[in-house]
Amino acid sequence: MTMKRYLFTLIITYFALTSSVSAHNDTAYMENLKLGSEWDKTFPKSDKVNHRKVTFVNRYGITLAADMYTPVNAATPLPAIAVCGPFGAVKEQCSGLYAQKLAERGFITLAFDPSFTGESGGQPRYMTSPDINTEDFSAAVDFLVNDPEVDPEAVGVLGICGWGGLAINAAAADPRIKATVASTMYDMSRVSANGYFDADDTPEARRKTLEALAAQRTEDYRNGTAALGGGVPDTLPEDAPKFLRDYFDYYKTPRGYHPRSLNSNGGRAATSPIPWINFPLMSRAGEIRNAVMIVHGEKAHSFYFGSDAYKRLTVTPGQDNNKLLLVVPGASHTDLYDRKEIIPFDAITSFFAEYLK
Repeated sequence: MTMKRYLFTLIITYFALTSSVSAHNDTAYMENLKLGSEWDKTFPKSDKVNHRKVTFVNRYGITLAADMYTPVNAATPLPAIAVCGPFGAVKEQCSGLYAQKLAERGFITLAFDPSFTGESGGQPRYMTSPDINTEDFSAAVDFLVNDPEVDPEAVGVLGICGWGGLAINAAAADPRIKATVASTMYDMSRVSANGYFDADDTPEARRKTLEALAAQRTEDYRNGTAALGGGVPDTLPEDAPKFLRDYFDYYKTPRGYHPRSLNSNGGRAATSPIPWINFPLMSRAGEIRNAVMIVHGEKAHSFYFGSDAYKRLTVTPGQDNNKLLLVVPGASHTDLYDRKEIIPFDAITSFFAEYLK
């Protein structure tokens, strides 16, 4: 073994050991979360699944809250799926709906609130981080592969909207994720850095954005608190684009409103875009060897995120169909949040059944 290789192995071994000790010790210092006991979802409870609240700790010591759904009277171990999204939503909204529907179809599922959000821990509240939020998915995998009812070799993830991009990012870093579905996905790095449809993809435009964010940081420090950037507006302007009207129809009406949802209320911290501008989520997507399916609505304003992400994927040799793009005819972005008659649950189930076995 060469000296360079020896030093590399030594460094990797050191970090592996210290990381495992840290992860183990973190469980002794779990945050004391206040978890609700009532059914407060935006969808009715199914009598085909068992439901319980669980918590787990990510690699940064943040305790995450989740709803675990298990098929009634199913023989275990079973394949499992961690579910999160959309960006700015909580597990009581559409991620929980997806999780419950997939549990009805034979999977153990885990719909979780990301760090700093909902019932999960982390301070300051309402922050986002491309690194920590990617880690949230792998922390959910940590929890699932150590559950005796789960087949540890059959764990997947499903991300909705902005969490679709994070699911792909997690799959690129974590080979334990055997199958990934990104539904109606956003690339949060791209939209933060370039604006919608890349309309602000210039150094000058980014400079203006960063100057405004830097000024907000100064003010937040002066005030001792992080200002919120605002969720979906309470009142729509007459000239609001269709996608904003669609968001309003979900987040601001009984259809999808939830009191803990950032999008339904005050939104994320105003400085949240800062790290995403310099963090290219899709940079390693082409190196994912395990299966990925991107599901997107034909009429979604966000369709370009999903179609371009699909172009980055590389079919694994010998597995001709392990990278898929499923286009749902006529569907908008938010149709794939909760329209059960439109969301292709049969195709998603078949995909996970094929690659989580």
